[in-house]
Amino acid sequence: MGLFSQENPNSNAIQTSLKVRALQEKKEEYHKRTNGESDGYRVKIHFGSDKSKAKEVQAKFSSQYNDVPTYEEYQQPNFVIMVGDYKTKLEAYELLKKIKEDYPYAFIVKSRVRPTKL
Repeated sequence: MGLFSQENPNSNAIQTSLKVRALQEKKEEYHKRTNGESDGYRVKIHFGSDKSKAKEVQAKFSSQYNDVPTYEEYQQPNFVIMVGDYKTKLEAYELLKKIKEDYPYAFIVKSRVRPTKL
């Protein structure tokens, strides 16, 4: 004669649901702390001490490639223009190949990137 215990069949589903919710909350907290940014790559297309030249390069790039986000940073003593938000170096390299003729001194840099639209 064997002994059997009664087990609630919904118990596993409830535990799984609670675990999923806990993971969602951790992800939300992480995005709040990082402003939704993660490690990735951008392409640096300009750096120099002349702010107006940097703005000019940024405007030219934006008009040529309006679907690629541009970013201006000040990294003492230079004004830097970086473009794109790529999770992998290979994705950034695809852009680099595309723009290399217009921006021959462009190169890939590690950066904090914003999530791309799906």
